[in-house]
Amino acid sequence: MRYIISLLLASLVVVSVRAETPSPPTLGAEGYLLIDHDSGAVLAAANADARLEPASLTKIMTAYVVFNELAAGNIALDDRVLISEKAWRTGGSKMFIEVGSQIAVEDLLKGMIIQSGNDASVALAEHVAGSEASFAGLMNQHAQRLGMTRTHFTNATGLPGPEHFTTPKDIALVTTAMIREFPEYYRWYSEPEFTWQGIRQFNRNRLLDKGVGVDGVKTGHTQAAGYCLVASAKRDDQRLISVVMGTESNAARVADSLALLNYGFRFFETHLLYAEREALEVLRVWSGDPSTVAVGPASDVVVTIPRGDFETLSAQLEPKAMLEAPLAKGEEVGEIVLILDDEVIKRQPAVALDAIERGGLLRQAVDSLLKLF
Repeated sequence: MRYIISLLLASLVVVSVRAETPSPPTLGAEGYLLIDHDSGAVLAAANADARLEPASLTKIMTAYVVFNELAAGNIALDDRVLISEKAWRTGGSKMFIEVGSQIAVEDLLKGMIIQSGNDASVALAEHVAGSEASFAGLMNQHAQRLGMTRTHFTNATGLPGPEHFTTPKDIALVTTAMIREFPEYYRWYSEPEFTWQGIRQFNRNRLLDKGVGVDGVKTGHTQAAGYCLVASAKRDDQRLISVVMGTESNAARVADSLALLNYGFRFFETHLLYAEREALEVLRVWSGDPSTVAVGPASDVVVTIPRGDFETLSAQLEPKAMLEAPLAKGEEVGEIVLILDDEVIKRQPAVALDAIERGGLLRQAVDSLLKLF
């Protein structure tokens, strides 16, 4: 049995003129992807699963690992990090730290995030894991946990290596996780500059000053990887993430990213339909005490659809054929199904919002008889 769920309980009434959604722009990048941050919907993609060199996009994962260590209490922002000769000698972009000096984790993070300092990245890796190689092991563990199935890291900087690679899709996964889990640190990605030891350096993300809602995330460039850019932008209540890898110039990565973001914001809208654990329906529980249970989504139900299509969206709750006690709180009892123009576009688990114990012998006997009719 299906239960029709009202979309108006958690959404504003949307009135707009429906129009055909055009095809996404065609770009010159080797691979690219545009997703909605909250729903995960893919709005544009080409070679999103292609194995590519990430260059300094690597530092998104480096930061994510450090943020996790901070959250776990294993390190602190005011920890003083002794700078090794290896960190000091690391080539490429630099924060310009000095060997033998002691620098706070917070400053090193800003040097890595804003200035893209390879030296800061290595120093952080050594502080967290003892060596950059051990830190790369942590990076790969987190990548596996996040579902980054076509990614392998061998360093914390993004300097080229034959076994150092990722994909636009995988980079989008860690970017989304970082923004969602660590908003208190994500704010550093929007800072336009950082000065260390009197050396003032500017954020390389040229989209930050374009007035288009971009507040992150990271650029990357090596000769082998080309010019890369992960951009995150928020307009009103919608956040989009674009990943552009392997363009021919700085101007090209900026233009391609802007084209993707403008396309997504212009032609798609995102709605929070139901909040996590919001009660949507009450279902019968056989042999239960009590005999009914409130049911809701295990996580927020968010959908991204073409602009103007909200009135054609419907939602249904599809419970399991028969619910039998006992039920644990949070146990999956069915699915929430979203339908757009008679096509299923998304399914999410529905769970019991309370625990239901098994009823006594009388309740069990009565329900056994009722099942026969």
